[in-house]
Amino acid sequence: MNSFQLILFAGGLMATLMLLYLAFSGPSPTKESARRLKALRFRHSQSTTDRVEAQMRKAVAARKPKVRRLAGSGSRIEALELRLMRSGTSWTLAQYFYGSLGIAAFLTIVLFLKSGAPLLALTLGVFAGAGIPHAALNYLINKRTNNFTAKFPDAIELLVRGLRSGLPVTETLTVVAKEVPGPVGEEFKLITERIKIGKTMEDALQETADRMSISEFNFFCITLAIQRETGGNLAETLANLADVLRKRAQMKLKIRAMSSESKASAYIVGALPFIVFGLIWWINPKYIGEFFQDERLMVAGMGGAVWMGIGAFIMAKMVSFEI
Repeated sequence: MNSFQLILFAGGLMATLMLLYLAFSGPSPTKESARRLKALRFRHSQSTTDRVEAQMRKAVAARKPKVRRLAGSGSRIEALELRLMRSGTSWTLAQYFYGSLGIAAFLTIVLFLKSGAPLLALTLGVFAGAGIPHAALNYLINKRTNNFTAKFPDAIELLVRGLRSGLPVTETLTVVAKEVPGPVGEEFKLITERIKIGKTMEDALQETADRMSISEFNFFCITLAIQRETGGNLAETLANLADVLRKRAQMKLKIRAMSSESKASAYIVGALPFIVFGLIWWINPKYIGEFFQDERLMVAGMGGAVWMGIGAFIMAKMVSFEI
């Protein structure tokens, strides 16, 4: 059996194991029972806060997009444009593609000059050219999203104070756009500009919600829509929403603090073998160069990488929590 057949056998075995895992790993009974108890509590509760939260959950579940439109667009190019807009940067599609191509070409040349293996250098260069810009864009999107969610309860409380003082909703949105710094002020400024050119407030808010894809802002839009349909005190409803969002942010911080040690251990354990391998290869290529020549070492290295990936995936699932 040559190396190519061994690689195909290992890949097929890995795919079979993953399919078996996905087939037999059903939903967690603990989480399902907790969801049912929470649904019963919301259904029979007389509290206004619980009823609003139950309505928001139903609306979010009903408006959940399909998998193909999960990014908020109809094609991969549109999804990438949307991600670039969410990052808050001035990058264009051409700049993104040129950057990816430059990273891939640079790393391919460096690895080829260092190892002398053209196929390996090209493979690693292509993966790095596609992965590094994607990871950088994810970092910028997450950073801007965190900044938005941190300031968003303050913006809602400013809306509540404006409504209680007698201002209409559109005027309070303008006040938020001027007074709240960062991404919140930028997004509310775009909302007020859309309203000024003739769009309804619901359409302007929904366009921002579809583009940002942030659950806290979706709650805000759904709360306004429910209030318009059912009536009631909008200021009190928004005050309850601000309180819910602050508690949600506190819970996220508590979970991050409790799982930080496990995440750090997972990162170190998962990345250390690859880092040591790369450093030894960079310092003394002859010492570890047999991995690129001996078929047995190549298969063993790929098997080790696969099992390391499985371990990192399991550790990541163990420290991820739903809120």
